[in-house]
Amino acid sequence: MHPRAVLHVKIGRQVIENNVIFSVLAFAMLFGSTIVAATLLLTISGADVVTAFSAAVACVTNMGPGLGAVGPASTYAVLTDFQTWVCTFAMLLGRLELFTLFVVMTPSFWRQ
Repeated sequence: MHPRAVLHVKIGRQVIENNVIFSVLAFAMLFGSTIVAATLLLTISGADVVTAFSAAVACVTNMGPGLGAVGPASTYAVLTDFQTWVCTFAMLLGRLELFTLFVVMTPSFWRQ
Protein backbone atom coordinates (compact mmCIF):
# COMPACT_ATOMS: atom_id res chain seq x y z
CA MET A 1 0.00 0.00 0.00
CA HIS A 2 1.31 3.42 -0.92
CA PRO A 3 2.25 5.61 2.11
CA ARG A 4 -0.28 8.22 1.06
CA ALA A 5 -3.09 5.76 0.50
CA VAL A 6 -6.31 6.78 2.18
CA LEU A 7 -8.76 4.30 3.63
CA HIS A 8 -12.39 5.33 3.78
CA VAL A 9 -14.92 4.05 6.26
CA LYS A 10 -18.30 3.52 4.68
CA ILE A 11 -21.73 2.77 6.05
CA GLY A 12 -23.75 1.56 3.13
CA ARG A 13 -22.59 3.78 0.31
CA GLN A 14 -21.94 6.85 2.45
CA VAL A 15 -18.34 7.72 3.36
CA ILE A 16 -17.94 8.71 7.01
CA GLU A 17 -15.84 11.83 7.62
CA ASN A 18 -12.65 11.58 9.66
CA ASN A 19 -13.85 13.97 12.36
CA VAL A 20 -16.82 11.66 13.04
CA ILE A 21 -14.53 8.64 13.26
CA PHE A 22 -12.16 10.45 15.62
CA SER A 23 -15.07 11.55 17.80
CA VAL A 24 -16.29 7.97 18.12
CA LEU A 25 -12.77 6.77 18.93
CA ALA A 26 -12.36 9.54 21.51
CA PHE A 27 -15.61 8.51 23.18
CA ALA A 28 -14.59 4.84 23.24
CA MET A 29 -11.18 5.67 24.71
CA LEU A 30 -12.72 7.96 27.33
CA PHE A 31 -15.30 5.33 28.22
CA GLY A 32 -12.66 2.64 28.63
CA SER A 33 -10.30 4.96 30.51
CA THR A 34 -13.03 5.85 32.97
CA ILE A 35 -13.69 2.20 33.73
CA VAL A 36 -9.96 1.49 34.12
CA ALA A 37 -9.46 4.52 36.40
CA ALA A 38 -12.42 3.60 38.60
CA THR A 39 -11.21 -0.01 38.77
CA LEU A 40 -7.71 1.10 39.80
CA LEU A 41 -9.05 3.45 42.47
CA LEU A 42 -11.28 0.75 43.91
CA THR A 43 -8.47 -1.82 43.83
CA ILE A 44 -5.95 0.52 45.44
CA SER A 45 -8.46 1.30 48.18
CA GLY A 46 -8.76 -2.37 49.11
CA ALA A 47 -11.37 -4.06 46.92
CA ASP A 48 -10.48 -7.27 45.14
CA VAL A 49 -10.05 -7.05 41.37
CA VAL A 50 -13.32 -8.81 40.47
CA THR A 51 -15.35 -6.61 42.80
CA ALA A 52 -13.54 -3.45 41.67
CA PHE A 53 -13.90 -4.11 37.95
CA SER A 54 -17.51 -5.25 38.08
CA ALA A 55 -18.52 -2.35 40.34
CA ALA A 56 -16.82 0.12 37.99
CA VAL A 57 -18.52 -1.36 34.92
CA ALA A 58 -21.88 -1.56 36.70
CA CYS A 59 -21.68 2.07 37.80
CA VAL A 60 -20.45 3.59 34.53
CA THR A 61 -22.75 1.58 32.28
CA ASN A 62 -25.69 1.30 34.70
CA MET A 63 -25.89 -2.39 33.83
CA GLY A 64 -27.11 -3.77 37.14
CA PRO A 65 -25.39 -5.79 39.87
CA GLY A 66 -21.70 -6.48 39.85
CA LEU A 67 -19.76 -9.57 40.86
CA GLY A 68 -17.85 -10.52 43.97
CA ALA A 69 -18.69 -8.49 47.07
CA VAL A 70 -21.18 -6.34 45.14
CA GLY A 71 -22.87 -9.30 43.45
CA PRO A 72 -26.58 -9.92 43.06
CA ALA A 73 -26.84 -11.52 46.51
CA SER A 74 -25.38 -8.48 48.31
CA THR A 75 -25.32 -4.69 48.17
CA TYR A 76 -22.78 -1.93 47.80
CA ALA A 77 -22.92 -1.43 51.59
CA VAL A 78 -19.76 -3.55 51.92
CA LEU A 79 -17.73 -0.77 50.26
CA THR A 80 -15.86 1.86 52.26
CA ASP A 81 -16.87 5.52 52.11
CA PHE A 82 -14.09 6.31 49.61
CA GLN A 83 -15.11 3.38 47.41
CA THR A 84 -18.72 4.53 47.53
CA TRP A 85 -17.64 8.01 46.38
CA VAL A 86 -15.66 6.50 43.50
CA CYS A 87 -18.72 4.49 42.45
CA THR A 88 -20.94 7.57 42.82
CA PHE A 89 -18.67 9.65 40.59
CA ALA A 90 -18.47 6.81 38.05
CA MET A 91 -22.26 6.56 38.06
CA LEU A 92 -22.63 10.30 37.50
CA LEU A 93 -20.23 10.11 34.56
CA GLY A 94 -22.24 7.28 33.09
CA ARG A 95 -25.59 8.98 33.55
CA LEU A 96 -24.57 12.47 32.44
CA GLU A 97 -23.23 11.19 29.14
CA LEU A 98 -19.52 10.97 29.76
CA PHE A 99 -18.21 12.72 26.67
CA THR A 100 -20.56 15.69 26.95
CA LEU A 101 -19.58 16.26 30.57
CA PHE A 102 -15.85 16.18 29.81
CA VAL A 103 -16.27 18.53 26.84
CA VAL A 104 -18.07 21.05 29.05
CA MET A 105 -15.17 20.85 31.53
CA THR A 106 -12.51 21.78 28.95
CA PRO A 107 -11.30 25.39 28.81
CA SER A 108 -11.54 25.49 25.00
CA PHE A 109 -15.32 24.97 25.26
CA TRP A 110 -15.70 28.16 27.31
CA ARG A 111 -13.45 30.28 25.02
CA GLN A 112 -15.79 29.96 22.04
